[in-house]
Amino acid sequence: MRFLRNYGARTWRDGRGFTLVEMIAAMAILMLLTTVALPLARMEVQRTKEEELRRDLRTMRDAIDRYKDFADRGMIPTTMDTYGYPPTLKILVEGVPLKGSKAKYKFLRKIPTDPMTGDKDWGLRSMQDDPDSQSWGGQDVFDVYSKSQGIGLDGTPYADW
Repeated sequence: MRFLRNYGARTWRDGRGFTLVEMIAAMAILMLLTTVALPLARMEVQRTKEEELRRDLRTMRDAIDRYKDFADRGMIPTTMDTYGYPPTLKILVEGVPLKGSKAKYKFLRKIPTDPMTGDKDWGLRSMQDDPDSQSWGGQDVFDVYSKSQGIGLDGTPYADW
């Protein structure tokens, strides 16, 4: 200890602590770092949700396309008014019997949760609806979209993805 004191090193036995100026400077630096880090963290959370939304939409649209492909090849019985698209999203999870087989083919394991709304209620469009319609006619499921009113980091509404 004697060696350290000779060179002016502080120890807890000296009775000295941080001065008020040092504490204020340290707090100011911490506050500055926090104000920079919080918006970056929020942006990262939003970016992660957007990636999940894109993945979920792609998964459901692929399942709809596979159902349509099976219907076009005559593997699934369809009605004329549906144009070969599934009647609901639920049928993609429950499965449909293929012609000549008793087994059901399932196109989705589950209906994913919309990361923007936190709900499994997706916006649906049928083949008979207008391309940018926000209401579903109920005939078939041609497309899905998020019901979120938010706007993405790229400036487009989530409902247009």
